[in-house]
Amino acid sequence: MKRCKVDNLTGKEILAKDVITSEYQILLSVGMTLKQEYIEKLRELDIKEVYIKEDEPHTKTVVILREEVEESFKSKVRSILEKHTYSHNDKLEELCQTADSIITKILEEDKVVEQIYDIKGRSSDIYEHSISICSLATILALKMELPHQTVHDIGVSCLLHDLGLRYLAIDYADRNVEELSELEYAEYKKHPIYGYTALRGENWISNESKNMILYHHERMDGSGYPLKAADSPVECRIVQICDVFDEMICGIGCKRVKVYEAIEYLRSLKDIKFDGKIVDTFLEFTAVYPAGSTVRTNEKETGIVLYQNKEFPDRPVLRIIEDRDGRSVDVVKDLVEVNNVYIEEVID
Repeated sequence: MKRCKVDNLTGKEILAKDVITSEYQILLSVGMTLKQEYIEKLRELDIKEVYIKEDEPHTKTVVILREEVEESFKSKVRSILEKHTYSHNDKLEELCQTADSIITKILEEDKVVEQIYDIKGRSSDIYEHSISICSLATILALKMELPHQTVHDIGVSCLLHDLGLRYLAIDYADRNVEELSELEYAEYKKHPIYGYTALRGENWISNESKNMILYHHERMDGSGYPLKAADSPVECRIVQICDVFDEMICGIGCKRVKVYEAIEYLRSLKDIKFDGKIVDTFLEFTAVYPAGSTVRTNEKETGIVLYQNKEFPDRPVLRIIEDRDGRSVDVVKDLVEVNNVYIEEVID
């Protein structure tokens, strides 16, 4: 809100306070857009100044793939995988080109490895999940400066990592795996083997990609499946981290959680279940509180995340919309500059 001389008004400004006459009658109400005839009336009444709203900062969301681009890739992956039947792999090779197209789209963005991305929860669509972890793993591999061929192999494996789900003889869709019966869960845990076996004899996919499909549910402490392998190549560990993060925020095979909760899960288990160095690199570009999130601060204010601060994924810029007493306010706080304020919880 700022005070503005009536003579400086150009029209289309929005009133931030009521305009009241000398008889205490409301002439123009807060929120009204000033038209030229209103401005002339103000001059006639010898009203010299009014309060108008300043240009409001807008939410700035940074995404890895634009929505329309992601949708086109999802349609492509869906059309190929939905038609796939066991050992009929001729169409699956097209996903190699799809992976390269995703990587190319990501590389087209300016300063791609320097951004902090607003990654939000979505529906539990298995094809969208494949696109999402392909994007996440690509950024992660680029930040780790892995060779181009490795980045390609990671992209291909992400698009095919859940191929084995198509061969399961149980109904697993939209179910928490912890609620499966013992026999159902034993069958579910075979899907990495089914996917690997289906592609084992194919020459168009590298052995590294095949291994990523086989190992994507393994963990460093040996608690994963299907092999309980404690040691796996770095590219497999990248896929493991991106896969579990996206599953958690989308509720695929588990209870859906908020982004900050999935991040805290990775932090709490780094160097136990997940490679700590890779987790740290992943968290460098993942916004803890995505733009648009409604949050509450330690001062009990309610705010909306406007945009991220580079190099500070957990210290975004907020628009405070309610003070601690529930009164409407409009204050912008940059949490990098206001050291004593931090986000206490996400409330939407």
